[in-house]
Amino acid sequence: MPPKKQQTAPQIHKVQDLTKIERIGVHSHIQGLGLDDSLDARLSADGLVGQHSARKAVGVICKMIQQSKISGRGILLAGQPGTGKTAIALGLAKSLGEGTPFATMSASEIFSLEVSKTESLTQAFRKAIGVRITEEAEVIEGEVVDLEIDRPVNQTNKGVNKMGSLTMKTTDMETVYDLGVKMIESIQKAKVTAGDVVVIDKASGKVTKLGRSFARSRDYDAVGSSTKFVQCPSGELQKRKTTEHVVTLHDIDVINSRQQGFLALFSGDTGEIRAEVREQIDNKITEWREEGKAEVIPGVLFIDEVHMLDIECFSFLNRALENEMSPILVVATNRGLSTIRGTDYKSPHGIPVDLLDRLMIVNTSPYEEDDIRRILEIRFDEEDVTVDGPATELLTKIGTETSLRYAINLIAPSSTAAKRRKSQTIEVEDVSKAFTLFLDVKRSVGFLKSFASEYAYNEMDAEDEMED
Repeated sequence: MPPKKQQTAPQIHKVQDLTKIERIGVHSHIQGLGLDDSLDARLSADGLVGQHSARKAVGVICKMIQQSKISGRGILLAGQPGTGKTAIALGLAKSLGEGTPFATMSASEIFSLEVSKTESLTQAFRKAIGVRITEEAEVIEGEVVDLEIDRPVNQTNKGVNKMGSLTMKTTDMETVYDLGVKMIESIQKAKVTAGDVVVIDKASGKVTKLGRSFARSRDYDAVGSSTKFVQCPSGELQKRKTTEHVVTLHDIDVINSRQQGFLALFSGDTGEIRAEVREQIDNKITEWREEGKAEVIPGVLFIDEVHMLDIECFSFLNRALENEMSPILVVATNRGLSTIRGTDYKSPHGIPVDLLDRLMIVNTSPYEEDDIRRILEIRFDEEDVTVDGPATELLTKIGTETSLRYAINLIAPSSTAAKRRKSQTIEVEDVSKAFTLFLDVKRSVGFLKSFASEYAYNEMDAEDEMED
């Protein structure tokens, strides 16, 4: 007898469904300003810890922005490095919601070879100003009861048009409509069937499916998991409906300055936009505001590292803040008394005094030890790591003596060291190993001082410069 073949177990291939890619950022844990109803800062909320006075001040500004009480104001977030200036600005953006435009940029972005500095700032300003356009249209809204389309017997005969009828109802009435060729094509394109709740625009003939009627939820037709069930509308079938569209002034500028229209928004290359185009757009929006068709929404423009701007940009900001079409300007800097870029003069925060006088200044202070511990615990959850008590205390001590950023940066290599030990918990030895591998600023400067003469292009007064 031939030997039996040994049966091997079938191989099972794992199939992973990639639905979302999540990346952990420096400020990915920020969800808001962490304020209560009376605008008092909570001890730890929405990812923010400490900085109570700064968060409360920005919370007051947030309320004023939401109520459209202020426009063309400037706020300066000034503080030492690593005190949460960018985090507070992002918390402001989260608190404003989707209705209020929020544009962010770094000051060094304006130094581009493609467009001028003033054009870059102008585009950034207009990205932070929204326009809510209100339109009224006659629509037919209801549930489709029956749809009949009479097709010609001879499909090759182009002279014979399709005819059909559409029966729609609400909870109060039911009507039959005769359909023409264009209307039939719109309905077929939207894949409308009996039981769908639709909205038909009488002016354009556009058909929009709102969902499937609850009355048809028990039918035996094939519906997917993404099928949305809605209630049958009430009242009249024909009604006037108000729709709102929120666009930014920059989007309107791009659409009107390019031949391809709205497709220019996807090209990415906006280039220089002529002042005449912007002037015409501003005049048209002013007319719409007077007629009640449009409403201007002042948003927020956040410029980080504002000391990188030069004197020309600061002069532009002075004039731009006085314009009627101006957003709320929020700038941040960690510089002390430093030289204004483009000049030989020194000024607080590297900002000219005349512009500094227009800004409402909010200071951020260094974090206390308890605040550093809470921030580290938030980062533990964000990076999905487990840290025991002694290791947490060691990281807190490192953050107090060096910097919070350095302590946060040690979390990932400490986690890697723990996994090398086949442990899911970060312990003191893991933090110590990461601490010895990666230097903080003070130890790096000390190393540089010890071996300064061995580095290339070393100057005699290098040590004095490093001390400063």
